[in-house]
Amino acid sequence: MDEVPEALAGKAGIRKIIANKRIAIFLIFFTYGYPQNQSYYNCRLEGMSERISKKIAAIAESATLKVDAKAKSLQAAGRPVISYAAGEPDFPTPAHIVEAAAVAVRDPKNHRYTPAIGLPELREAIVAKTLADSGTSYPASQVVVTNGGKQAVYQAFQAIVNEGDEVLLPAPYWTTYPEAIALAGGKTVEVFAGADQNYKVTVEQLEAARTDKTKALLFCSPSNPTGSVYTRDEVEAIGKWALAHGVWIISDEIYQNLVYDGLKAYSVTEVVPELIDTTILVNGVAKSFAMTGWRLGWMVGPADAMKAAANLQSHLTSNVSNISQRAAIAALTGPQEEVHAMLAAFDRRRKLAVAELNKIPGWVAPMPEGAFYVYSDVRGLLGREWGGKMINTSLELCDYILDAAEVALVPGEAFGPSGYVRMSYALGDEAILEGIQRLQKLFS
Repeated sequence: MDEVPEALAGKAGIRKIIANKRIAIFLIFFTYGYPQNQSYYNCRLEGMSERISKKIAAIAESATLKVDAKAKSLQAAGRPVISYAAGEPDFPTPAHIVEAAAVAVRDPKNHRYTPAIGLPELREAIVAKTLADSGTSYPASQVVVTNGGKQAVYQAFQAIVNEGDEVLLPAPYWTTYPEAIALAGGKTVEVFAGADQNYKVTVEQLEAARTDKTKALLFCSPSNPTGSVYTRDEVEAIGKWALAHGVWIISDEIYQNLVYDGLKAYSVTEVVPELIDTTILVNGVAKSFAMTGWRLGWMVGPADAMKAAANLQSHLTSNVSNISQRAAIAALTGPQEEVHAMLAAFDRRRKLAVAELNKIPGWVAPMPEGAFYVYSDVRGLLGREWGGKMINTSLELCDYILDAAEVALVPGEAFGPSGYVRMSYALGDEAILEGIQRLQKLFS
């Protein structure tokens, strides 16, 4: 599966269905099954090309959500599938947050529109959090509340990227970033750092990738999918490099409160304050407060960029649900004991997962420093025969694991080069151990 079939590569609007060719095939197979002849692809792709906008047809479905949906479908059919695919805490939203939402539902003032950029009370709470955790002070007018952190990422690129601009994207990367860049008319330039670098790019690598078309850098620490956390010195070096070359930074800080071993996730604007005029911070309540379904995120940045994002949002979605906004206020300003308890559980689970995964010959799992993912190097398992067939890519490996062990993992092709797999440990201790034991048995 190193090359896209001719039928795929030659169809207008489909050739760029996703930057990574292997994932394009993977997603089509997941959606439509494994037909026996190319005429099926011809029909399917011609229909998409004729009927659907080329820009929209070029968007790849989220690979993580796709794999998780497949796993849940198999579970619903009675299969004992254990899914490590989705980055979603298994804990309930803390009770005081839920209660704040329940109270809000009964208040008629929450049955009306609010300013598109969000409730003033929530924006003030976000200002306080940004100062406390990101070390940077902003006025509330430069906060835009969004429908989840994903919308904030999308709007950040829309606000600053022009057609043909290049965006440097450290790889491995969250699967949505390239699609958001493409929708803004930008071009993704991947900068890869492997396990030997703890998946962290260097200034030298960024400089080698920079051109006169480079507009922005996507920065994510702690990282999804790797869990890597950049040190203060590393953040400073990257920040000063961006400042020197006029490169914008879009900093995804959604996991900033999920760090272990006494580490701190440093914000670029805290370490290099001069970047405040060319940096957009993206954040939300989903991961730290177990509020993925509440769809509440935000973006903070320079006044002109936030005005542009707010104008876009006024036409796109208007305000976020008032109920979710009231819940987010309670999350940011209320007690944090349950948040700390969740972090302690994640810490325990990451140690368990890494210890057990590294018992598998050929499987290398570095210890993540943040978030709730283990990003393993599985190249030692590739180029070998498993289950009676040769496995050459991590995509093929994940397909084999799902069939043979009923364990769902996301292949490295969703985040960059093949040869890696992502496992979320945001699920119960027993499920973590059971799934990994299946892998140990499969590859023993």
